[in-house]
Amino acid sequence: MREPYPVAIVPLLPQFLTRRRARADFPLRAMERYGLDRPAYFFALDLGTQDPAGARPADIGNGTYRTTDEPLRSTAAAAESAGIISWAGGRWSLTDKGRTALDDFRRAIDAHFASLSPIPADELEQLAGLLDQALRAASASAEPTTREHTPRAARYRWQEPSSAMARLDAAIFGLWQVRDDCHVQAWRDAGLAGPALDVLTKLWRKEATTVEELSGPSRPEADTRVAVQQLRDAGLVGADLTITAKGTGTRARIEAETDRYFFAPWPDSVGARADWLTDRLTAVNAALA
Repeated sequence: MREPYPVAIVPLLPQFLTRRRARADFPLRAMERYGLDRPAYFFALDLGTQDPAGARPADIGNGTYRTTDEPLRSTAAAAESAGIISWAGGRWSLTDKGRTALDDFRRAIDAHFASLSPIPADELEQLAGLLDQALRAASASAEPTTREHTPRAARYRWQEPSSAMARLDAAIFGLWQVRDDCHVQAWRDAGLAGPALDVLTKLWRKEATTVEELSGPSRPEADTRVAVQQLRDAGLVGADLTITAKGTGTRARIEAETDRYFFAPWPDSVGARADWLTDRLTAVNAALA
């Protein structure tokens, strides 16, 4: 695909992922059955997209941005107590009970997707097909060389999607994993580490103005101060935690490179439908809200 890239579609991908199962009641019933809260239940299910040999703490979520795994371990402990995951050899894996929970969830959500008609059926089929083409091209591209998340896409597609909505879900989930890898490659190209990049991003987006606001359970204040100092040493952040012109330019280039890695491999035939894709995915998300 050639520039200009259809960047308007990017925020629609995570929006879809937060809405696509919102009306499904199976997860709530399953959480009650296992005595788990939402984070612990989905922590276990997400192991279905990890290496079959098990997931290390660094493999879970966006591990490159964390400086401590303690909150993760607390969440995992609940799932371990329920007997659906186990810890051995530095990895978490699904138990037989956990695999049954995953299979039950997959079948229930598959039926949920088959019941949804957010836009006309022919448009939903086209939307799913075009984004699936984009995913296949982006997954096979030589760039980015970082591929820490992309393999999750193939594991997520546990069977050939049985409905257009299931196919759309698999395509968008996969594209978001590819997008993660594109972003990691872009900030590594800029010579940044994950925690420092996260701090820079929050300052760039004006989401935080103090060390306390920049910190959290996965990054204590002491670690945030280390990241801030790295950014100051690089001339990206000033003494008063304001982002410098160099910092703004660097973060903007990271975003542009992320877009290039992500969109350039998409087929031109998909790029030609970019406006239609954006419009129809917007309609799908509105219907799922």
